Amino acid sequence: MTTIHEPVTTTATPEELAVWPSSTTEPHPGGATVGGVSLAEVAGRYGTPVYVLDEGEVRRRCRAYRDAFPEAEVHYAAKAFLCRAMAHWVRDEGLGLDVCSAGELELAVAAGFPADRIVLHGNAKTPHDLKRALWYGVGRIVIDSPSEIARIAAAVGPDGHQKVMVRVVPGISAGGHDKIRTGTEDQKFGLSISDGYAQRAIARILDQPQLELTGLHCHLGSQITDVKPYLAAVRRMVGLMARLKEQHGLALPELDLGGGHGIAYRPGEPAMDLTRLARKVRAELTEACAAAGLTVPRLVIEPGRAVAGPAGVALYRVVSVKHTGGRTFVAVDGGMSDNPRPALYGVRYAPRLVGRRGSVDLAPVTVVGRHCEAGDVLAADARLPDDVRAGDLIALPVAGAYHLSMASGYNAVGRPPVVAVHAGRARLLVRRESLEDIHSRDVGL
Repeated sequence: MTTIHEPVTTTATPEELAVWPSSTTEPHPGGATVGGVSLAEVAGRYGTPVYVLDEGEVRRRCRAYRDAFPEAEVHYAAKAFLCRAMAHWVRDEGLGLDVCSAGELELAVAAGFPADRIVLHGNAKTPHDLKRALWYGVGRIVIDSPSEIARIAAAVGPDGHQKVMVRVVPGISAGGHDKIRTGTEDQKFGLSISDGYAQRAIARILDQPQLELTGLHCHLGSQITDVKPYLAAVRRMVGLMARLKEQHGLALPELDLGGGHGIAYRPGEPAMDLTRLARKVRAELTEACAAAGLTVPRLVIEPGRAVAGPAGVALYRVVSVKHTGGRTFVAVDGGMSDNPRPALYGVRYAPRLVGRRGSVDLAPVTVVGRHCEAGDVLAADARLPDDVRAGDLIALPVAGAYHLSMASGYNAVGRPPVVAVHAGRARLLVRRESLEDIHSRDVGL
């Protein structure tokens, strides 16, 4: 990833804060601030668990993508995290948006996001998803299944018009975990090149005059830190585009390479080098198109995690510390209901004690949640001061993506709020889900 950190005043080492928002400072041990706001003060004002989102970091990362890909169309992947403020920031920074449901779409439109800069994805779009997308006038719909072709054409009507893309499976394995690898043949997304499904779907789309095929789409997976899979995808996608021009006289103007750019969750972990990715992809696309006799299509990319993830910090209050079976368990007031990723993908974090000066001696601990599951572990191999105790505040960096968006109502504890910090000011973006909210959905016997 392109380095977009700014110099900060801190007592922590640069390595320790490498995965924190670039506005992070620690003027005295334990006194961490983000966006000019004390994390301890955020916890005191809004309670815990709470997500802290650095507006400046989000905006800087949006600009980093615009700078790295000035000729491309950059869409923020809303599934990583979306609220009305986030949609507003992304729009301000010149990015488009991709959504996966009518819910995400309507939230974005409610924030004033232009529908023509929104792309609708999804392997199982419901009739309601498509109806709302067409009603609002989204820029493109990415076709993921042959059955969607007739459904969209019928919904558009004989006198209507809708731009579409086709999600292609390029047969490339990439990603940080089996469950987030989506470029291979053995998963639910897209249409395969190798078995001809993609080509047949494209031919069917061309028979629908109200559908305008603007390009091909692929998404290889998530947490990819190597440039090579994207270069392989470019070659295979351009190869298909060349065959389509030969067979149908079709020169597609767009190529969407998806997102999935990896970020570091702990100091020292690899991350995608954004500048290198942009340079290599641009060169590969130009060379492949020249060899195939094609005009270079407009590139589209869809970062989500790489924009939101490093901008977020999750704050928890320690409830208990237990020494048992040769291990130390630090239990906090949140867990898998607000962050299921460790249980799903084995993600590892680097929590820090904030709010007070801790012992200089660190001890191995397992940070666990409050839920009734043995797998409710937030950080299995963390190192915290050996005097950590109940009431302490624990901060988990890189918590801006796939935390609240994947949060659940397990054990009816309520989902945490989201607080934005910027220029020394904190403001509530999403309020805490209350017991009254939970009870109001239960209509009784």
